[in-house]
Amino acid sequence: MTFYAYSAAGEQRYQERFGLDFEDFRPGQRFRHRPGVTVSQQDNLDEALDTMNAAMLHYDAHYASKTTWKKPLMVSTITLQRTVGMGAKTFGRRRSIKSFDKIALTKPVFGGDTLYAESEIMECTPADDDVGHVKICAITSNSEGVEVARLIYTAEIYRRGRGPDAVLNPLKEERFAAWREDGDHLYTEQVGLFFEDFLKGETFIHNPRRSFYWDEAVEHSWRSLELNPSFHDLQWLEKNADGRRRISETFVITAATAPTTRTFGRVVANLGWTNIELPHPVYAGDTVEAESTIIDKRESNSRPNEGILTVETRAYNQHRQMVLSYTRNLLVYRRAAENPYAAAGY
Repeated sequence: MTFYAYSAAGEQRYQERFGLDFEDFRPGQRFRHRPGVTVSQQDNLDEALDTMNAAMLHYDAHYASKTTWKKPLMVSTITLQRTVGMGAKTFGRRRSIKSFDKIALTKPVFGGDTLYAESEIMECTPADDDVGHVKICAITSNSEGVEVARLIYTAEIYRRGRGPDAVLNPLKEERFAAWREDGDHLYTEQVGLFFEDFLKGETFIHNPRRSFYWDEAVEHSWRSLELNPSFHDLQWLEKNADGRRRISETFVITAATAPTTRTFGRVVANLGWTNIELPHPVYAGDTVEAESTIIDKRESNSRPNEGILTVETRAYNQHRQMVLSYTRNLLVYRRAAENPYAAAGY
C-alpha cells in the first residue's frame, strides 16, 4: 500500500497534503516518523520555567549533579510533546486526542539527545460519519535505538471525504509517495522530492500555512537587534501607525520560506536569493500561504551527486495579496546518488 503527499490543484499545480484518512489505517501498521529532533538543555530550561515547574532537577545543574542522574533530566512533557508532534505528518487528519491509556517514560532523556518516534496502529473503530477512533502505540527512541518513552492513546481521525482539507483523489505518482514501504506493514516517512522528480513549469502549494503572532514577532525583532520601533513599541504604533502591528520583513521572509522545506526537503544548499520583493506589509493576525514554481533545472558541473533548481517562490496573505516573492537557486540531491538518508535512518 502506498500513500501520497500531493493532490491536483490545476494544470501543473500541486497541493501539498499531510495525514492519512481513517480508512487508510489497519491494525499492525507501523509508521516511522521523520524527521527526528535533538532536544537541548535550553529547551529543558524554557519548558520548566515557562510552566512554573518546581522540580529543580530540570534546571539547577548543581543540584542535579548531586542526584542519581548527575545532570539535569529532561522534563517528561517535552518528550510527550515531541513524540506526538513527530507523528503529525502521518496523523495530520486528526481531529483530537480522546484519551491516553499510558504515558511511560522508560529511560532518561538529557539535553543533547536526539529523539525519533514510531507509531503502531493497535485498533481502528468507526465512530460516526465524520471520524473513526484509532488506538496508537507511539514509541520514542534515541539515536542509539534505546527506547525512552511509550505512549498509548486514542485519536479521532477524519474519514475519507469528511472534515476540513479532505482530499478524495491524491496524485498516485511514485515521486509523490509520502512514505516508503520498508517491510510488511512498515512505512517510513519521506522528506521532499529528488532533483529528478521536479519538472520545469510545475508549481507546488506548500502546507501548512503560517499565521503571524505579535509576541513571537516582537521576540524575533529583539533577537535580531532590530531597533525600529514599528516592530515592538506599542506607544509608537498607537501614535504613528493607528496601532497596526507590522511584522518585520526579515521575519516574513523567514517564516514564509520555512513551509517550502517539505517539498524541498532534499536540498543540499541554498545557493542564493535574487529579485526579493515585498509588495504588501504583513501584520500580526495575517495568515500567509507560500507556493513555488520550478523555473529551470540543470546539471551541476562540479557536483555529480546533485542538480540545480531555479525556483520562484511567492507568498500570499488571506486576502490573496502577494506579500513576498523571490527567486532562489537550490542544490538538490539526485535519487540514485550518494546521500545521507539511509545512514541517518531516513
